[in-house]
Parts: sequence; C-alpha cells; structure tokens
Amino acid sequence: MGDSDDYSGRGRAPVQIVTMVIALVFLLVGLLGFVPGVTSDYDSLAFAGHHSEAALLGVFQVSVLHNLVHLLFGIVGFLMVRTVSGSVTYLLVGGAIYFVLWLYGLFIDFDSAANFVPLNDADNWLHLGLAVGMLALGAVFSRGARRTA
Repeated sequence: MGDSDDYSGRGRAPVQIVTMVIALVFLLVGLLGFVPGVTSDYDSLAFAGHHSEAALLGVFQVSVLHNLVHLLFGIVGFLMVRTVSGSVTYLLVGGAIYFVLWLYGLFIDFDSAANFVPLNDADNWLHLGLAVGMLALGAVFSRGARRTA
C-alpha cells in the first residue's frame, strides 16, 4: 500500500489501534487462563482435551493449549499491527479462523477426543462473536485503507 501503509512518525491509524486493543485482550485472556481464582477448577487444567474442567471466569472451558492459542493470537496481533495492511489482514484472517472454530464447535461432541482445544457452549458463542466482530472490523477498515492507497 506504499506510504499510506506506514504510519510510523505520524501516529497510528484507527485500525492499528483497534488491532492493538484486540491483541492485548488476547494476551490478557491467555495469561488469565493460567491464574488460579480467575480460572475456576484450576487444579484440573490439562494440556489439552475435553477432560480439562478449568474454566476462565468460571464460564469458558480452557486448557494449557487453549491459553497458548490466545497468547499466540495476541503476539501475532502485535506483530501485524506495524502496518495498516497487516492490521486489516489480522482482523480478517483472525475472524475467519474464529468462524471456522465456531463451526467446529457446533459439530463436535464435547465429550469426545475431537474436543481437543477444549470448547463448551460459552466458547462457541464467544467464537461466533469474535468472528463477526473481527470480520466486520476488517471489512470496514479495509475499505478505508483502499481509499487512502
């Protein structure tokens, strides 16, 4: 996108700020998944699989793998935020990944080995919300980025 894609020295574009906030939330959620008290049934936290009964905020089923995925999403967000196009890509690709994860959660048996992340109904609704939100933000900001190119 050329110079319009580089906001260094001129502050950050709105899409970069939004991406930083989302990345920060993913980092915080990933870290909080390892905090007893914030994560209930912490003593049952497993590396992966549906046997992990740990629940972030007592609602969202988590495992070590699930927490690491959140941390990775946050790190990737901070790497992508350096440019407007990277920020838009993060929102669109991240939204698409969460949409696929939501579909996956709809079709698996939560009590089977296929639930390796692990997921529950609350996770599914959250994943749908993240998918819709990230895709919508990516679409809105991609239009603005194309106009400035």
